[in-house]
Amino acid sequence: MRTIVTILVIFIVTTIGFSQNTILSSTPLTEHEIDSIFTDSLKTKFEINYSIYKVYEYNDKGGKHFIVMTENKVECDERKDCFDAIKVFCLLYKNGQYDLEWNLTDFILPNGNEVSEEYSISIWTKYFELNDHDKDGFIDPIIVYGTFAMNETSDGRIKILVYHNGKKSAIRHQNGTLDFERNTQVDESYYQLPKEIQDNVQLIMKNITEDENGIFPYNWKNDMENQKLNFDEN
Repeated sequence: MRTIVTILVIFIVTTIGFSQNTILSSTPLTEHEIDSIFTDSLKTKFEINYSIYKVYEYNDKGGKHFIVMTENKVECDERKDCFDAIKVFCLLYKNGQYDLEWNLTDFILPNGNEVSEEYSISIWTKYFELNDHDKDGFIDPIIVYGTFAMNETSDGRIKILVYHNGKKSAIRHQNGTLDFERNTQVDESYYQLPKEIQDNVQLIMKNITEDENGIFPYNWKNDMENQKLNFDEN
C-alpha cells in the first residue's frame, strides 16, 4: 500500500511540475521594469539603438521571452510624433543569459513611392497578439505595423507577421484610396500554418477593415481560401 501511495505522490508532483513549466502567460512591462532590465550594456549587445516603445514578456515551453519594440523618431510637419524606422527583437532569457531568437527591421519608403509619400511607420499594438492558437505549448507572436502617407493609413502599407516554430510568415498590403492601387501579397509559407493561426489572422484583417485602418481587396477572403499569393481588386 505504501508503494502505491509513493507512486501516486511522485506522479502528482511530476504532473504539477510539468504544468508549471508549460504555463503560458504574457504581460507588458512597466517603464521601471524596462529601465532595470534593458541596461545600456544589454542594448549595446543586441544593437537596440532606437527608443524602446514597449516590451512584452511571455512564457511558454521554450522559456521566458521578451518582445522589444523600438521606433526611430524624426522631425516632421504632418503630426506630433513621426518615425522613419522600426526594429523589433525577440530575446530568450535562459540560465541568466539573453539570446536573440529573431528580429525585424522596416522603414518608410523613400520618396517616389508610386502610391503616396510615406512620412511615418509604427507598430500597431492594438492588433499585436501573444497566444498559442494551435495549443502546442508555444506562443506564436503576431505583429502588425503600418505606414502613414498623404491620406494617413488610407494609402500607407500594412504588414502582418506571424512567428511560428521559429519561422516568419508575412502578409504585405498596399492601401490606396483608389481600387487599382490596393494589392495584397501573402507568403507561401503562411498557408502552411495551422488553421487556428490562419483563422486568427483573418480576424485581425477583419478588425483592421472595421477600424478603417485598411481596405483589403473585395474578395480577399475567397482569395486566401484559394491560397492565392497575390491579389488585388478585380
